[in-house]
Amino acid sequence: MWAIKRFFIGVGVLLTASVGMAGPELDRLPQPLAQQPLDLEALARGYASTSSPVGLESGPRLLVFISLSMPTASLQRLFDQAEKAQAVLVLRGLANGSWRETVDRLQPLIGNRRLALQIDPLAFDRYSVDLVPTMVLQSTASAASCTSGQCSTSSPFVRVAGDVSLDYALDAMLRTAPSFTTEAEPFRRRLRPSVP
Repeated sequence: MWAIKRFFIGVGVLLTASVGMAGPELDRLPQPLAQQPLDLEALARGYASTSSPVGLESGPRLLVFISLSMPTASLQRLFDQAEKAQAVLVLRGLANGSWRETVDRLQPLIGNRRLALQIDPLAFDRYSVDLVPTMVLQSTASAASCTSGQCSTSSPFVRVAGDVSLDYALDAMLRTAPSFTTEAEPFRRRLRPSVP
């Protein structure tokens, strides 16, 4: 069944259009080019065969907790240093709950940098992060357990919060927890290669 709708555009112009009452014709929608199902196992094998991705290797990890509400200059400094140090940037969630908006806001900051970035709201609980930026040096990458909204990690860590550079944060961590010297040194050398 079809109905005739009339729209008035401007003064004295009448536009008549036919509108289908039965709804859209689904069989006329564009179809995807690939009709084969996605082979997730092949993708996983390909991912596993690549060299260790930035920030995902075993051993000590430097996590940088950030928010897209931080000043752009602070984010750019942290992105530059995270790339050099091979630190992992951690966001609590998506910008306004939207993947598209998150990507649109991150892309100019990332540019051509090779970074590890993860969205992990539980990590904020696990390391009791209430302020951003917060830097966490974890002695080893380990599994975390979360039950009833409480998260814990089986690996010792040290934390520094404040709008400071990563090298300053690492120095502050070592002043308060000198036992983390072995864990901090690889990150410090990547940030300041000329320093012994």
